[in-house]
Amino acid sequence: MFSLLGTLIVGLIVGLIARAIKPGDDSLGWIMTILLGIAGAFLASYIGVALGWYQQGDAAGWIASVLGAIVLLVIYQFVRGKTSGR
Repeated sequence: MFSLLGTLIVGLIVGLIARAIKPGDDSLGWIMTILLGIAGAFLASYIGVALGWYQQGDAAGWIASVLGAIVLLVIYQFVRGKTSGR
């Protein structure tokens, strides 16, 4: 139970940092911010393992997680912009 709670808190922090660093209008709610942070951490871990930076099962660091979340935020805004007709 504490692991899940810890993951949610880290996801929220990483998502908030990513939203603060990336310029532009980020009208995401709390749930999407947490999901963005968690997915960013998973993306950073996956890429790190693929490039040989991390061993299988290692978690990505804070900086890599924030960078992963920023990448996902850019992709999310690109897809949302395409579907809303902007």
